[in-house]
Amino acid sequence: MSQLSFGPEPSAAEVSVPSAEEVPEPSAAEVPGPSAAEVPVPSEKENLAPSRVLKLTVAYDGTDFRGFATQLEQRTVERVLSDALARVLRGPVKLTCAGRTDSGVHAWGQVVGVPIADDVRDDVDVDVVLRAVNSMLGPEVVLRAGEVVDGSFDARRSAQWRSYRYTIVNRPVADPFLARTAWWVPEPLDLKLLRLGADPFLGTHDFTSFCRRGPEGSTTVRRVFDSSWHDLGDGVLRYDIRASAFCWRMVRSIVGTLANVGLGKITPGEVLQILRACDRELVRDVAPARGLCLWDVGYPDTPAR
Repeated sequence: MSQLSFGPEPSAAEVSVPSAEEVPEPSAAEVPGPSAAEVPVPSEKENLAPSRVLKLTVAYDGTDFRGFATQLEQRTVERVLSDALARVLRGPVKLTCAGRTDSGVHAWGQVVGVPIADDVRDDVDVDVVLRAVNSMLGPEVVLRAGEVVDGSFDARRSAQWRSYRYTIVNRPVADPFLARTAWWVPEPLDLKLLRLGADPFLGTHDFTSFCRRGPEGSTTVRRVFDSSWHDLGDGVLRYDIRASAFCWRMVRSIVGTLANVGLGKITPGEVLQILRACDRELVRDVAPARGLCLWDVGYPDTPAR
């Protein structure tokens, strides 16, 4: 039997910034800084939240990006999107996003927020923004939708859940038209075993076994609302997972483990044991980034899709 091609552990230069959900806000006591005399006092205007935010739904092919978040001398989604929006809005922009995807990971329903300065008196024409940005960045990066919302909206902190989809092409011959967005697994996967293996992830658990270590003080406890496999026909399988938040490499580690279940290398019962063990050393196989897509982000009154 041939060896599956799992995602390699990247070098330090290749690692994209961990997702925003992993990074806790440090307390004042944890952050060294200048004395009170050295700190400039912000004006009352600077302390105020923007009165309006441009909320955008973004889709992108992550193949040729070093993840979403801006990194020094790297091509990232945030960098090209910020540059395009700055040209259209005629001023610098600062984005917030629902989740910072890794290198090679795609998105269909990424959500970003762009604060609109209070001195911008004219209404922002959302349709003009969408058309202009899409003409500059499409089809690699496109804005699928947009609206102006209240200034209290925060793309990350206002989100109640995120959902990801992972696609596998499970047939003897690879599909060149799905090669950028799916993991080719030539050996037959047992769908019944895949579904049994996915069940233990439902509910609230410590996902230490399935996450790379985050910053000190961060938590790996997550609540999973959906963990399910779908047969799309013609040898294409899709894993859906929806959770309150995700930690670094969580979905890819889960899929890599479930692939081993589908191949009969481990049993569905062992998945629960691995989850409860909270031991990262037990999960060595990480599915490649190309099959993963940030599908949707839920906010209050947003139905799960």
